[in-house]
Amino acid sequence: MTETLPLTGERTAPGIWHENYWFARHEAAYRWTTANWLDSETHRVLDAGCGEGYGAELLHLAGAARVIGLDYEGTTLRHLAKAYPQINPVQGNLVQTGFAANSFDLVVSLQTIEHLWEQPRFITECARILKPDSVLVLSTPNRLTFPSGNWYHTKELTAAEFIGLVDAELEVTETLGLWHGDRLTDWEAQHGSCVDAQLAADHAHWPHDLADVVRSTTCEDFEIRPGDLDDSLDLIVIARPRST
Repeated sequence: MTETLPLTGERTAPGIWHENYWFARHEAAYRWTTANWLDSETHRVLDAGCGEGYGAELLHLAGAARVIGLDYEGTTLRHLAKAYPQINPVQGNLVQTGFAANSFDLVVSLQTIEHLWEQPRFITECARILKPDSVLVLSTPNRLTFPSGNWYHTKELTAAEFIGLVDAELEVTETLGLWHGDRLTDWEAQHGSCVDAQLAADHAHWPHDLADVVRSTTCEDFEIRPGDLDDSLDLIVIARPRST
């Protein structure tokens, strides 16, 4: 599925063993979203910054009547159209989408906002295209715990910054964090940070215990819940348009 999409480091994709930890961490947020925010009334869904397309496909498989995958990069969207033909690919700018106002029942944008130069404009655009009774689900890495140096990220956010950014345009109804579950926590108690270990060396030189845990990680190895968000790995914000 992924052989036609170059691995640049900007986005994650399924089927790449040494990227599997990051893929599973992203997938966990998508699966949490489908379990909590999709129902028979969710007709039109936007995956804003859809990347490879696996998340948009999960939204589709969970029952959304129509899923639009919005991304700026043509190669990525051509891959999406072939790999996930039920998804409607649209090329465009996330801060000026071109969609009509009040267009979507659900807007999902996971691990995307940190890539954008104009983050407030993106939140304003989300507010514009959401229907009055709709939901926005956003996630982003926690700047306090995420390793520095990802040059694809223009600005990483703390929980307070993320919540304040969204609250300027929408009503924030829920704030959550993503953490390692018991299996990864137990592994790290013996071996140290699995993230730091992955970044310390090329995957060809990883020790067997690290390679094994990366290969075997699934979305079930992560927990999404309330808690001290400053300690979380990723931040999740749920918001709705304010009543007028």
